[in-house]
Amino acid sequence: MTKKRKRQEDFQKVKFKVGKKKPKLENATDTTFKTKAIQIPEQLKEDGVLPTQNRKLNIKDLLSQMHHYSPGVKHNALLGLKELLSQYPFVIDAHLSSIISEVAAVFTDKDSSVRGAAVHLLQFLASKIRAEQIAPFFPLVSAHLSSAMTHISEGIQEDSLKVLDVLLEAYPALLTDRSIILLKNFVELISHQQLSKRLKSRDKLSWMLSVNPNRRVTSQQWRLNVLTRLKKFLQAVVDGSSDTEDEGLQEQKDNSHSVRNPVCISWKLHANNQQPIQLFENGGLRPKINSSFRLRSLTSVMDSAEKGLSSAENLKGFIEIIIPLLIECWIEASPAQSAPILGNLLESESQQLMQQVLSIIHLLWKLTKRHDETYKMELWLRMNYLVDFKHHFMRHFPYSLQDTVKHKKKDPCKSNRNCMKSSNNIDHLLLNLTLCDIMVSLASASTLQTDSGWLDMIRKFVTDTLQDGSKLNSKQVNRLLGVTWRLMQIQQNKVATEPLIKAVYTLYQQRNLLFPVRTLLLKFFSRVYQKEDLRTQRIRSRSKVLSRWLAGLPQQLALLGLRNPELSNQLIDIIHSAASRSNKELLQSLQATAARIYDPLEGTLVLLPAEAQRRLVQLVYFLPCLPASLLACLSRCCIMGRMSSELAATLIGILHMRSSFAGWKCQVQDNSVNDVDYFSFLFSTLIGFSREELTSLQGIRGKPHISQTQLSPIRLYLTDLDQFLHHWAVTEVICHSLSTIPSQSQCFDILQTGICKYLVGLVVIPDSTAGSVLCAINKLLDQACIISENLHRFLASCCYSLLYFLLTIDREDAEHLQKRDMLWRSCISALALLPRLLRLMLQSLQVSRICREELPVVAQLLRLLMQHGQLRSHMITNEFLVQQIIKDIMTLKSGEVQEQWLTDLHYCFNIYLASHPQTPGPINSVY
Repeated sequence: MTKKRKRQEDFQKVKFKVGKKKPKLENATDTTFKTKAIQIPEQLKEDGVLPTQNRKLNIKDLLSQMHHYSPGVKHNALLGLKELLSQYPFVIDAHLSSIISEVAAVFTDKDSSVRGAAVHLLQFLASKIRAEQIAPFFPLVSAHLSSAMTHISEGIQEDSLKVLDVLLEAYPALLTDRSIILLKNFVELISHQQLSKRLKSRDKLSWMLSVNPNRRVTSQQWRLNVLTRLKKFLQAVVDGSSDTEDEGLQEQKDNSHSVRNPVCISWKLHANNQQPIQLFENGGLRPKINSSFRLRSLTSVMDSAEKGLSSAENLKGFIEIIIPLLIECWIEASPAQSAPILGNLLESESQQLMQQVLSIIHLLWKLTKRHDETYKMELWLRMNYLVDFKHHFMRHFPYSLQDTVKHKKKDPCKSNRNCMKSSNNIDHLLLNLTLCDIMVSLASASTLQTDSGWLDMIRKFVTDTLQDGSKLNSKQVNRLLGVTWRLMQIQQNKVATEPLIKAVYTLYQQRNLLFPVRTLLLKFFSRVYQKEDLRTQRIRSRSKVLSRWLAGLPQQLALLGLRNPELSNQLIDIIHSAASRSNKELLQSLQATAARIYDPLEGTLVLLPAEAQRRLVQLVYFLPCLPASLLACLSRCCIMGRMSSELAATLIGILHMRSSFAGWKCQVQDNSVNDVDYFSFLFSTLIGFSREELTSLQGIRGKPHISQTQLSPIRLYLTDLDQFLHHWAVTEVICHSLSTIPSQSQCFDILQTGICKYLVGLVVIPDSTAGSVLCAINKLLDQACIISENLHRFLASCCYSLLYFLLTIDREDAEHLQKRDMLWRSCISALALLPRLLRLMLQSLQVSRICREELPVVAQLLRLLMQHGQLRSHMITNEFLVQQIIKDIMTLKSGEVQEQWLTDLHYCFNIYLASHPQTPGPINSVY
């Protein structure tokens, strides 16, 4: 075999047959593997599983369709967005930025259906998105709104007002932040600029009303729509300012005497160091700054555009633009212009347009009063606009339905020239009152002679309206009283002000007035009274109508009761203010009505809430006289529990200050509280029950209301815990008042006489009354006091009855367990102060008369008395009596197994008494 042949045999190729599986190589790698399914959590889902609406489109699909060229696709996308966000509200937070930007972008869409769908969607989103959430994106929304308001298309301008309505309703504060831009947009919606013919340069442009015949509505209707939104916008600016005030009467403020908030101080907390005393530099709502220097405000670093209407310069500029336009609108809608073309629709539009014109001017006037230099601003307004206002506004004043409506069938509403509501729901009275408010703000006392003509017209209108019997709502009355107040400030003599006050009082006397109306009238009269009272005595001329109104307030308070607590609070505040100023008419009326106000059953005091009760209690201090009948009512109010114990303590303190025992160096009021009546009040309040109530208690028998023992003639009536705690708190105050009386011995004699006359001889006595009597005795007793035998025996019986009750209370009786400490202290203190009282009580312990079940109680009482440190010396003195009692107990228990309580009694006697050197013999001699 050749060499080549041999090499081929070594590397011979293996031939495989067709259809046979190839054998695995020896060094082949195994590449097989196994897999298992992985569960993806919900938060890792892709876009394919986003929430969808009924057309299976998710939020991203719908937002992308907002850029489609077809109006139908965009309209359906907006409807789909509303449907999706209604079903899945959480999508709003996740895609808020995209949703806001896309919806705002279609404010200026060419198709009206798309814009309408966008407004509906924005209205839905406004109810779901809070102001703080949309605030970062609101500049974008505002920019699109401005673009829509200034768009060349009339339809887009009209729909922009609908967008403005939604934003004003939901986000007024955010919208007013860009007031300068939006106010310019409002002006451009109803007018256009032109070069003034009187000016050769183009540095100043004038504005004139524009007329567009292509609009779907008339020019007057379009201006009405724009001015209605402008009024709402300015109202939002006024409401959002830092110094907000109400309309009408509330805005006529008195700078020299601002209303101050009362500060309630609890001196008890200060006395106990539980509350620190905080001092303030200034009081009231607006602190008075005496320095001529002022720190620069933070708003001063902003430019005029950012400050908006808060800048006097910006406000003046806007007034110069808008007032001429408003006057032109008024001229078009005035009766002289509309007379030749009378019609129902035009009439309605004209009246509404006139109302909006006056409302806008009124709001601008309110904004002028927010600046520091109010006087200069008012002078500027008067100098520039008073002539035009008198010529155009006051020309047909007052305005009514008869001025602008054709005579048709007779209507009872037309019989009143100043009818409030016309058939088209226009408030003509409010129109006239707004005009009056604007005009009187331009007048002052220095211009009275010049303005007397139109001021007399306004004064006559206001007087006739107040005296008319028509029903007025709160908004009308508020504006009416504001005009009245301003007229009274312009001409402050009594000849001019008295008819106005009389007219307001005529309205006040009407029945069934609405609560807001009654409140406004009360505030007005209160303010007039305070203003009148601030005058010096030399120039003060008291209004008879005002005095009559003040005198009727207490009677109104008594009649009102609990029917309107808020109105009662207002009456109380006014009465308190007048009483503190010693108004003679009011104090006489309050004195005559006091018995009804402080009636313990149905009086105003016990019916009203706690805060009103506090104010009524304070009024007691100002009463000219406190007769016995009134003191009896006040005593019942204190002990019946219908006012708090703290308030009862305040009342007792006030009566003490009115008494002759208050320690005044000079007599403040003559015979305001008789000494006998004052002691009668203190004693009645100390007892806590009337004579009739004590008499009715004598017939009660048995448990659970009576605690009875055979060793005492007195049975205890167990009071409720709340009643007991209230009575005990009042008792402590009474005891303090009694202790401050200089002659303690005489005071004790009076108390002793009262107890012997009204309590001694009673079989059933309330537990709180027994404890209160012991507490008062402990407080007043001194060495000069002489106690009668009847009082001694009565107190001894009370002590044993109370101690027996305390020792027999069940552990499960949580209500009576809380009485234990107070009653135990009063009994022990009385026994320690009066040794004879202890001896009489021990002498009454005749165990031969009691049942066996009461023996352990007597033994426990003796053991506790021997263990008490304050009584130990007295118990040693009465050792023979104690021995005799123990001997009687042993006699009754002879022949029986000695129980543990008897063993304890023996032990205590041997420890505390028998081992004492004064004892006559050991304990064994007793047996």
